[in-house]
Amino acid sequence: MNKLLNVSFAVGLMSVLSPSLALASQCDVAVPDEQTKVGETRLSVLFWDVYDARLFTTNGDFDWQQRKQQRKTLVLDYLRDIKAADLVDKTAEEWQRLGFDHQDQQQWLDTLNQIWPNIKEGDCLALVENEDGHADFYQGDKLLGTIENSTFTEQFLAIWLSPESRYEDERDELTGASS
Repeated sequence: MNKLLNVSFAVGLMSVLSPSLALASQCDVAVPDEQTKVGETRLSVLFWDVYDARLFTTNGDFDWQQRKQQRKTLVLDYLRDIKAADLVDKTAEEWQRLGFDHQDQQQWLDTLNQIWPNIKEGDCLALVENEDGHADFYQGDKLLGTIENSTFTEQFLAIWLSPESRYEDERDELTGASS
């Protein structure tokens, strides 16, 4: 009985001291069973840890040139509070930096503003590319919404997966390009 109490106390203490560790897998339920992890990384900006990211594909590999050949899932486990509006603004900023200018872009951003919640430390968001190439967004096992446009999915994932990604080292870790 004491051993069980000690284990319960240790798990509880871990979740208080490290919420991201205790909750890091809450979005894993959204990852399709047939997908395998390609890579993972942590984004830190200056001295702030922002999120841990994991990429999954059907064969556990990723090649930018072959990106349309397989479905992908991107899981972001947040390590700090972030307002949904800030995430949407950052998405628009990254698209502009990457040179993306699609006629539906503002509509996509408006949809993201509607479906994304404000993030608390320990929350996660997952983009699951469905069979049609559309983006299903999850928080844990809850479907937040879908953007039914494969160009959106490609441009959104390019923020992390493109060779022109802002954070090259993290992109390489995420895509398995670094060894």
